[in-house]
Amino acid sequence: MLRTLSLILLLAVSGLAQKPTFTVGWSVYAGWTPYYYMNKAGILRKWADKYGIAIKVQRFDYAPSLDAFVARNIDACTMTNMEALDMPAASGVPTTVILIGDYSNGNDALMVRNGLQMKDLAGKKMLLVEKTVSEYLFDRAMTMGGLRDQIKRVRMINTSDSDIASAFLSDTSASAVVTWKPMVSQIAKQKGITSLFNSSQIPGEILDLTVVRTDILNRPDGSGQKFAKALSGAWFEMLAQMQATGPAGDKVLASIAEGSQDTLASYKEQLSTTKMFYTPQSAVEFGSSPDLKQKMALVRQFCFDHGLLGANTKAVADVAVRYPDNTIQGKADRVRLVYDLTYMQMAAQGKL
Repeated sequence: MLRTLSLILLLAVSGLAQKPTFTVGWSVYAGWTPYYYMNKAGILRKWADKYGIAIKVQRFDYAPSLDAFVARNIDACTMTNMEALDMPAASGVPTTVILIGDYSNGNDALMVRNGLQMKDLAGKKMLLVEKTVSEYLFDRAMTMGGLRDQIKRVRMINTSDSDIASAFLSDTSASAVVTWKPMVSQIAKQKGITSLFNSSQIPGEILDLTVVRTDILNRPDGSGQKFAKALSGAWFEMLAQMQATGPAGDKVLASIAEGSQDTLASYKEQLSTTKMFYTPQSAVEFGSSPDLKQKMALVRQFCFDHGLLGANTKAVADVAVRYPDNTIQGKADRVRLVYDLTYMQMAAQGKL
């Protein structure tokens, strides 16, 4: 009897060890910090168990999360539409968008000291995380302000997102900063700081996504698709909890805020400038819209113009994007980024 029990236990442990295991990376941002809560509250584990897999969650600074994804050290990652293009896609790592979480609707901002205007920034020092949407936002701000010819005259200083608020506040020689919340909110509290431009002026251009390496999704054993289903199920369960009213909702939001050492009030303020797709239906609707293609065309052209699609990329069409209706921007044999609504549609139809 004892031997039989030991054998059952051994088989159980062995089966556990053989579970396909996946890692998702996230960094601090209003639309991504929920991964901290999904992990802590057991939502991810519940959905992973449902599909017979294991999911690990790892927090990074933003740029290192992209590096880890490109290096294939993690399987899924939170990133913007631009970084999905100029990091994995440009590096030859085919990537699939499985969740469209939100778009920045004021979270990203260009901020200055001492009442400077955009026309005054030439020759000035500006802090930002280079080769990210911060650079894109600055380019759009200057272009829309008729100052495109002055962009290269601004002294851009590459600064980690974990250091940027303290670096800007302590370095008075820096005249401008481009970053995102919660850092924007921290900086805005300082006397003499004003915002010149923010992402609400370019709605839908800075998308916040969960992406998976395409080779993971295409695993012959089907475990990659189980991973995508589990992530999607957990994501929309968590979003439903975030929408709860009163103390119940506040408790969830406060728990999410813990992930970035933030307060409930601060996190609510960040959400006020984040256009969250709280329902799978709303995410699918945005992902199916012609608007998405128009916004992506702008972003892809920016990446190409700034040499962010790789040294060997001779034309913008060399890094192509495929959309849910199977139309392709770029060369059909060079698809590196795919928008796949499958898992969000399954969530909308209650099929996860």
